[in-house]
Amino acid sequence: MACRISELVIECRDPQRLAAFWCEVLDFIVLDTEDDGAVEIGPREGFGGLQPTLVFSPTTEPKTGRPRLHFDVNATDRDQDAELERLLKLGARPADIGQTGEEPWHVLADPEGNEFCLLRARLS
Repeated sequence: MACRISELVIECRDPQRLAAFWCEVLDFIVLDTEDDGAVEIGPREGFGGLQPTLVFSPTTEPKTGRPRLHFDVNATDRDQDAELERLLKLGARPADIGQTGEEPWHVLADPEGNEFCLLRARLS
């Protein structure tokens, strides 16, 4: 028997805004909104499937330093360049974490500055 990651909790200043951004990035939907302002998003099938849900939990603490965990995403229906353009239009922005420019991935930041990488491989 083993465990499986079911949820990832991300503390943020504006859960609604980040939930909307990541719903567009991942083609997820809002699954639940809590009284404290937390927003859970996930695949259309809901909680418990192969993909973990994301819970955006409100905090007033500022983001400090680089996170110890970040997302890597892959396009599913277009090439990397087209997906990069789409993500930038959604509100992502390039992030410099010391990369050389020769990497086959792009480092981006979401609207609250959380870094994530757009990888080259296309997943189906």
